[in-house]
Amino acid sequence: MSKTITFKVQPGGRLQGEARVPGDKSISHRSIMLGALAEGVTHVKGFLEAEDALATLQAFRDMGVQIDGPVNGELTIHGVGKHGLKAPEKELYLGNSGTSMRLLSGLLAGQPFNSVLTGDKSLSGRPMKRVTEPLAAMGADIKTTEKGTAPLHITGKAGQLTGIDYVMPMASAQVKSCLLLAGMYAQGETSVTEPAPTRDHTERMLAGFSYPVKQQGSKVSINSDGYLKAADIDVPSDISSAAFFLVGASIAPGSDLLLRHVGINPTRTGVIDILKLMGARIEVLNERVVGGEPVADLHVVYSPLKGIEIPEALVPLAIDEFPVLFIAAACAEGQTRLTGAEELRVKESDRIQVMADGLQILGINAQPTADGMIIQGGPIGGGEVISHGDHRIAMSFSIAGLRAATPITIHDCENVNTSFPEFKDLVKSLGLDLVCGEM
Repeated sequence: MSKTITFKVQPGGRLQGEARVPGDKSISHRSIMLGALAEGVTHVKGFLEAEDALATLQAFRDMGVQIDGPVNGELTIHGVGKHGLKAPEKELYLGNSGTSMRLLSGLLAGQPFNSVLTGDKSLSGRPMKRVTEPLAAMGADIKTTEKGTAPLHITGKAGQLTGIDYVMPMASAQVKSCLLLAGMYAQGETSVTEPAPTRDHTERMLAGFSYPVKQQGSKVSINSDGYLKAADIDVPSDISSAAFFLVGASIAPGSDLLLRHVGINPTRTGVIDILKLMGARIEVLNERVVGGEPVADLHVVYSPLKGIEIPEALVPLAIDEFPVLFIAAACAEGQTRLTGAEELRVKESDRIQVMADGLQILGINAQPTADGMIIQGGPIGGGEVISHGDHRIAMSFSIAGLRAATPITIHDCENVNTSFPEFKDLVKSLGLDLVCGEM
């Protein structure tokens, strides 16, 4: 039996000081993938040394790429070129990382070798047909379980993929990125049109590595003519990780916090826009562009929040931040209503149901709906909540402790290490009374 980790949070406290939260997970994954396929040596700073991104790193080592590090978030990747990957000797195990599995399925579909992608229990339950079906239309040969889940058995079709013009049924950066990576190995042009804007880290980084990508409105296109030139990357802090601190400082009286070098890619800043609509005081300072990605320092001080109807246009731009935004809603005056977020039901857990269950345990009136939630703000009590192995749920309920009346115990927190291993120490150093225990 593997050990389980429990967080115990004492009520009260405030967040004060300054911090640089760890590197962006999406950009860390992509820096390995594109750096490995580039001609020349890529140096990466600010790499997220957490289990998800390390799973991607190991997969490329297993395919013959020499990668030195990480040491203090620094990596050196000795690129093998677009056609230099070697057949892995064993299955590629990707842990909890949906990004790794979905992006690699596109990348590996066009290789001259076969591969098998596996993951942990949570990842093995997540839907993969959203990538395997459009890849099959390009000529890829990928077998899933009957339910359309991992393990994925990929028969490499080097030189046999053909480009498609794909209109995505739902907005998903992972599906878009998967098809663009496959498009680098397909005959003709591959185009992806999205119904709503999603994060564009893949397109930005392809351009950063000098690979031609065409953008026309909501349509992005790529073909197999280009090659990747090594580039240096300084990974910005992950706004999804910063979100816990933005909410914490917004809800805890007396808070005053500066978060440095945070990525403010416009496809990711929904959490800032939503919090500002609720009345949060967040200043964006020292804006700059680093390696094609916009970054800034974020200064946030406590401010009473008000419930809002969350605009549906902002939902795809904040999809990973909703667990902690639900905590903000619980602390706000009046009602907050979220619609158009059915995607939350197929994340690491069913984030709508799991957050509603936990909020109800803490005494908050939270009603789940098919595609969102209705939350009536009110006093937060204490109690025992279960995170269902979902890192963002565990961290969100930790932040709720800042406004709780009595202690909160959160079970099943081991997966916090997949995205943000430093969370416990950082949040304690800024003023939350959290103790981590093993069972």
